[in-house]
Amino acid sequence: MRDIRIESSYHFSFAFQVVAIFLSVVSYYFLARFVEGRVISELDLYGGDYFAFILIGVALHNYLTTSLHAFSRSIRESQVAGTLEALVSTQTSLPTILLSSALYPFVWTSCGVGVYLGLGVGVFGIQFASGSWLAAVCILMLSILVFSGFGILSASFILVLKRGSPVAWVFGELSWLLGGILYPVSVLPEWLQAFSACLPVTYAIEGMRAALLQGGSWPAVQASLGPLALFACIVLPLSLGSFQYATKHARMAGTLAQY
Repeated sequence: MRDIRIESSYHFSFAFQVVAIFLSVVSYYFLARFVEGRVISELDLYGGDYFAFILIGVALHNYLTTSLHAFSRSIRESQVAGTLEALVSTQTSLPTILLSSALYPFVWTSCGVGVYLGLGVGVFGIQFASGSWLAAVCILMLSILVFSGFGILSASFILVLKRGSPVAWVFGELSWLLGGILYPVSVLPEWLQAFSACLPVTYAIEGMRAALLQGGSWPAVQASLGPLALFACIVLPLSLGSFQYATKHARMAGTLAQY
């Protein structure tokens, strides 16, 4: 509620963010118009609609960006405000603290993604009618869990390093380059495709496109659900354990309140 009250008090900021989303969608539309008419065999798998292809990739990337930065940004703000030490000293569990700190950013990102897709369907004529929305929701939930795991790892580094997280930078940049956000992974050299297969964002985007652009066939969606579930089982416990360790380390070193 605090985050909602703070953000809603800046009316122009809210309006500017909506306008920014609209301008982004328009730029993707004209980029798709530039590609339209060219024979690109890699897009045939996705119905040949590059605008729908790129819009889904950017929408998932927004969730990735939010996951990577929401937790660490909240920790950083609490450090600067001097409330972090008091917060972790309460009886509230660490997972609850982390979840509540990132709740509003995820709600806002979901609204932004809704605007992205709404503009795509309502203004620019994208059709997702043949897709499976249930499969898309399953892919999205698993993707958020995995991305959040990396975000919590990033927050762990912030607790220790105070500024700068290698996890957010490395994972974010590699995902943008190799995750198939703006172009199919198949256009990459084979040795880069091997690296792409190690990134959860690749399976998240492929699964979402399979659900919404390829009719949501179970084999196509399952090819993404399995790896995402495996990533979640590995990354989430690892990230929560690392955050607990980082908190304990900062307490023992007396640097929890330092920034």
